[in-house]
Amino acid sequence: MVHNPTGSHPAAPEPEVHGHGLRLRPWSAESEADVETWLRGQSDPEFRRWNTPIAPVTDLHSARASLRVKTAGAQDGATAPFCVEDAKTGTALGHIGVNAINTALKIGRVGYWVLPEARGRCVATRALLLVARWSFTELGLHRLELDHAVGHEASCRIAERCGFRYEGTMRGAVFEEGRHDAFRDAHLHARLATDPEPTGA
Repeated sequence: MVHNPTGSHPAAPEPEVHGHGLRLRPWSAESEADVETWLRGQSDPEFRRWNTPIAPVTDLHSARASLRVKTAGAQDGATAPFCVEDAKTGTALGHIGVNAINTALKIGRVGYWVLPEARGRCVATRALLLVARWSFTELGLHRLELDHAVGHEASCRIAERCGFRYEGTMRGAVFEEGRHDAFRDAHLHARLATDPEPTGA
């Protein structure tokens, strides 16, 4: 993809990104398998412990609606959501996406989750390394941010392992678990295109 220097959103993301034993491909809200995977990921207790979506995903209907919103953002280049798959088997492992893409400022924000059965295999680390490189080289971004609720030590380790430096604590930046009327602090991490590539990436 060619970076658009005018500041308008780029076209839809590249169809697939490969590397680190993974295949990242766009989600499809019309795919029953994708909707079921999205539901499992969004309704997983560990996901809900650290994330409180504005529109909860509780069944296939709400999962499809949520996935449609997510994929619609990709059409104008505002987001780049990917289903993370095992490169050899095609098994769905989770999700990673670049959100709030601003090509004028050359900045985006990354988020991800991994299905329960895929945890412990460095899926999030590998996917984050892959999507960061893609964001800097294909989207032409200069800065990629990542935040997580304070206390989510696994996300903190993944961020730092992938070269996303801790930059501070954002007060009251995310919803409390399961609530839309209370907030909790979040750690902000970021990586620049000019930062060294993480060792072993």
